[in-house]
Amino acid sequence: MSTPRIPFLKGHGTENDFVIVPDPDNTLDLPPAAVARLCDRRAGIGGDGLLHVVRSAAHPEAAGMADRAEWFMDYRNSDGSIAEMCGNGVRVFARYLQRAGLVGEGDLAIATRAGVRRAHIAKSTAAHGGSAAAEGDITVGMGKSLLAEGEFTVSVGESRWPARNVNMGNPHAVAFVEDLAQAGNLFTAPAVHPASAYPDGVNVEFVVDRGPAHVALRVHERGAGETRSCGTGACAVMVAAARRDGIDPAVTGRLATYTVDVPGGRLVISEHPDGTVEMTGPAVIVAEGMIDPDWLSGTPS
Repeated sequence: MSTPRIPFLKGHGTENDFVIVPDPDNTLDLPPAAVARLCDRRAGIGGDGLLHVVRSAAHPEAAGMADRAEWFMDYRNSDGSIAEMCGNGVRVFARYLQRAGLVGEGDLAIATRAGVRRAHIAKSTAAHGGSAAAEGDITVGMGKSLLAEGEFTVSVGESRWPARNVNMGNPHAVAFVEDLAQAGNLFTAPAVHPASAYPDGVNVEFVVDRGPAHVALRVHERGAGETRSCGTGACAVMVAAARRDGIDPAVTGRLATYTVDVPGGRLVISEHPDGTVEMTGPAVIVAEGMIDPDWLSGTPS
């Protein structure tokens, strides 16, 4: 008897794209090599990462969160390595749950390795003269930022910039530059100093100003290279930009909101007086199909 084929979907959030593998009971073996095979853009489906959709109660890393969140986003980078959190991935994960009829519009909780994240799926809106419905944006509570004290730098070639060390459940180094082209090709990771501050690697964001409370970025994501968007990176950038601009909602008692342009679109990031950061943006499912298990395992058919 042949091995059953494995269902998958493909989705993106501001062009940060993912292979989605539904596996409610956590029965699939997805070692790093298999994840990298799926995310390969020439020989596989292609994606910046993989969203393994599992019930929290069925996964040993999420069982302790099952009473607060039914579903666990078992996120993997495109090279197969594990990441704590992916902001765009959470939105696409929520969109998949909605598409599958597992949740509806409104609020839901999603377990991640960085803890439980809360999402809100906005109502669909009429589009094109009422002839079609546009899916509503998804807002995700990204938790609180942690800004490390000390001096940090990012360098590309002979150029070096001061950076802010911001943790959004995963680590970021945020550097403000005059031109995004200064980031280089971002195929390889920019150098960070001190490297000891990032024992598990780091996502590096290069940022320019576009206007009041409006910035744009390019990003190198650890384990993926340059991507079209990074949700946690956009949040880290917003916090770093606000502090640079002398804005701290914990001090002012007022919500701070920035528009953050990424190569793949636009995100709106807000920080509340209690420190909670929220991200709002689109999430789209573009395709679904079946994976050949023999191909995935590398077994000739």
